[in-house]
Amino acid sequence: MLDACAKITDALRTALVTVEGSSNAFGDQQLTVDVIADEIMWKTCRESAVVFEGASEEEPEIKSCNPDGQYVVCWDPLDGSSIVDNNWAVGTMIGIWDKKTGLIGATGRDQVTSIVALYGPRTTVLVALDDGCYEFSYGVEGQEGSWICSRERIQISKECKIFSPANMRAAQDLPGYKELLDHYQENRFTLRYSGGLVPDVYQQFTKGQGVFSNPTSISSPAKLRLAFEAAPFGLLVEKAGGSTSDGVSGGSVLDVVINSVDQRTALCIGSSQEVDRFNSMICMIE
Repeated sequence: MLDACAKITDALRTALVTVEGSSNAFGDQQLTVDVIADEIMWKTCRESAVVFEGASEEEPEIKSCNPDGQYVVCWDPLDGSSIVDNNWAVGTMIGIWDKKTGLIGATGRDQVTSIVALYGPRTTVLVALDDGCYEFSYGVEGQEGSWICSRERIQISKECKIFSPANMRAAQDLPGYKELLDHYQENRFTLRYSGGLVPDVYQQFTKGQGVFSNPTSISSPAKLRLAFEAAPFGLLVEKAGGSTSDGVSGGSVLDVVINSVDQRTALCIGSSQEVDRFNSMICMIE
C-alpha cells in the first residue's frame, strides 16, 4: 500500500489536473489525477497475493482481486479532488479488513489496520499498528524513493485549541451546532479548515490536538463515507488516544455496523474533551 501511495505522489507531481471526461458512480466529474490514483490502487490490489477483495469510493462495489487472498481493502483514492486544482494538500484513505469479517456486516473496529496518506510539500503516511499510530515519510533527503519511520506512537491530547468545522450549513438547522461554533470562537480556538478531510484531520497528529466536526441535518445530510473515510481515520485517531462520535448516538464511529458499501455518516473526531462537548451539544449526551 505504501508503494501505491508513492506512485500516487509521483502522479500528482507530473500529471496535469484536468477533467477526465468521465464521472464516478455519483455523477461527479473525475479529474485526471482521480482516475490515475484509482487505477494505481486497483493495480496494486489485483497484483497482490494477499488482497481478496477491493472496493473504491469512486465506484462503491466490492470486486474480487485474488481468490487466495486474506484481506478486503477499501479506499478513497484521492480525497480532496475539489481542492487539488488549487494545489492544496490532498490524500488517500485506506481501510483493511480480514476476509473472515469481510466488509458488509463488519464495523470499523474490525479493521486489521488503516492507512492515510497526505500529499503536500512532502508525502507522509499514518499507519495503525498494534501498539499505536506511526508515521512514515517518503523520499526524504538521502532516502529518495524509499520510506522511513518519522514518528512513533503518536498521541492526540485530550484538550485542544484547534477546530475544523465542516458542514457549517447544518448550524441553520441544529441550534447545538451553532452554539458549539460560537463556543469555539468565544474561547479563541484557532480555525484550521481547508475543506479536505485528510489535511483537516491529519493535523491532529502533527499538532497533537484538534477536533473535526461534521454533523448532519435535514437540509445538510451526511456526506462522509463510513467505510472509505470515517472508519480508516477513526481507527488511527483512537489508536492515538483521541475519540470519535457517529454524530447521532454519540457512540464511537468504529462501532457503527457497515450495512452498505456507500453508507454515509456524520462524524466528530479528535481530542476527546471536544468530542465529548460535541456529543453533549449535538447528540444531547450527558
